[in-house]
Amino acid sequence: MKVEALIFNALGVFCIVVAAVYGIWSREPIGTTALALSGGLVFLVGGFFWFVSRRIDPRPEDRKDADIADGAGELGFFSPGSYWPLGIALSAGLMGLALAFFYVWLIVIAMAAIFITVGGLLFEYYVGQNAQG
Repeated sequence: MKVEALIFNALGVFCIVVAAVYGIWSREPIGTTALALSGGLVFLVGGFFWFVSRRIDPRPEDRKDADIADGAGELGFFSPGSYWPLGIALSAGLMGLALAFFYVWLIVIAMAAIFITVGGLLFEYYVGQNAQG
């Protein structure tokens, strides 16, 4: 995780430097604000990775003396196929449409659809025929 933290924090420094140069050069506040906020968001991710890297043991990617075989083995469980992400995407699209036209009734329906589809994705392997026993 240290490598990821370094990459994101370096990108955050780049965004902040570019925001300063852009702000001085163009005197345009919207782009400067967008670049500064982008740098802040990148620092947020980099800070999270740095915090996690201090709490876990070094991974093979973080050690200079690691061999390729150190990274072998099971990495985790990955879903072979699920239709829930499609439902989440459709629900998010409906929410975007509802917010664009600001139909309160459609916002409520889209929010319910988002909650249902996110819950379906979250609990996909805890209920029904896919339950892990």
